[in-house]
Amino acid sequence: MAKYTSMTDEQLVNAYEKGSNEAFDMLLKRHKDRVYNYILRIVKQEDIANDIFQETFVKAIMTIKQGRYTENGKFPAWISRIAHNLIIDYYRQEKSENLQSTDIEDINILNRKELCESTIEDNIITEQITNDVKSLIKELPDLQREVLNMRYYQNLSFKEIAEQTGVSINTALGRMRYAIINLRRLAAEKEVVLTV
Repeated sequence: MAKYTSMTDEQLVNAYEKGSNEAFDMLLKRHKDRVYNYILRIVKQEDIANDIFQETFVKAIMTIKQGRYTENGKFPAWISRIAHNLIIDYYRQEKSENLQSTDIEDINILNRKELCESTIEDNIITEQITNDVKSLIKELPDLQREVLNMRYYQNLSFKEIAEQTGVSINTALGRMRYAIINLRRLAAEKEVVLTV
């Protein structure tokens, strides 16, 4: 085990891909406290945090074993992203399980999550999604990023965008279309969940 302590995360991932379970044990030892504390800080319940923590590393193992790990030099960010996505999945599942049938007479139909003030967890997830979208937008080509910013952040019509950028409306629409396609592709590549 001592030989693994001086290895980088990437070297450990490569060693694990080649069959060294000790390499993964070192990755787990190196990152478990940070990942667990991140999960616990959001979900606030130890049993749920433990479940999500275990699922995070199971998913990491499966991804690495399938040869799909591609985040060279960014293992901490990658494992945190997996944990983040699993937290979102947990809250989505909670939300769907809390939906009530209106056929039951003794249930107040106004007692619904969407009619309540947002929770701290909802705010954290929304903030994370906003940050994720902003970081994905930075990766778009300049012209696509410009149209997207003008449309969604400056609330301009496509006619106004066309006039300000000196292109036809069709060109502005085309740039927006490609921007959205590229955002979806980038989100899929980085396993970013953009919905609550």
